[in-house]
Amino acid sequence: MAPKVTVLDYGAGNVRSAVRALEHVGAEVKLSRDANDVREADGLFVPGVGAFAAVMDALKASGAVRHIGYRIAGGRPVIGVCVGHQVMFDSGVEHGIRTEGLGEWPGVVERLHADVVPHMGWNTVQPPEDTRLFKGIEDERFYFVHSYGVQSWDFDVTQPKMRPPMVTWAEHGGPFIAAVENGPLSAVQFHPEKSGDAGAQLLTNWLETL
Repeated sequence: MAPKVTVLDYGAGNVRSAVRALEHVGAEVKLSRDANDVREADGLFVPGVGAFAAVMDALKASGAVRHIGYRIAGGRPVIGVCVGHQVMFDSGVEHGIRTEGLGEWPGVVERLHADVVPHMGWNTVQPPEDTRLFKGIEDERFYFVHSYGVQSWDFDVTQPKMRPPMVTWAEHGGPFIAAVENGPLSAVQFHPEKSGDAGAQLLTNWLETL
């Protein structure tokens, strides 16, 4: 059976390309914000474009924050993309204003320290050796469009048996986090739906974890 994926429809803008990309790699896709669709899907795809604060406001207004939290707490797979990746961190700072994120991982989303911003176009990434998302595409390029990112990582593992998240890095004026794999929760800063064959393989790899 085809894995069932809900693309979260909370007003994030044009998400049809994400729906088409997931369908292309074999998923049965529903674009929805309905609580049952969000909770019962094999996988939840959280898109996001624009400003961190606006995305968080839209997630709260739609009730999606609670449903995302339920899925993660229950070990149900979630993947965030672009600003959907950024909001998984503690907070975002734009124009001097700090906005609280979902707080799944430590880190602050800040403006990239680069001569040219936004970071727009194709770039390579440096995934960890035991990556599942980037299996077979470790040396490929992915399509980025963003001005902000998480540029440091300080994960404190207080439980010795707890496996720390796997972090993938990229460079634009300095290192920034391009992806995180953390049990049921994954997120990528780039757009897999705009990344050609490499993006399709990444989505296939994610579907295989559902």
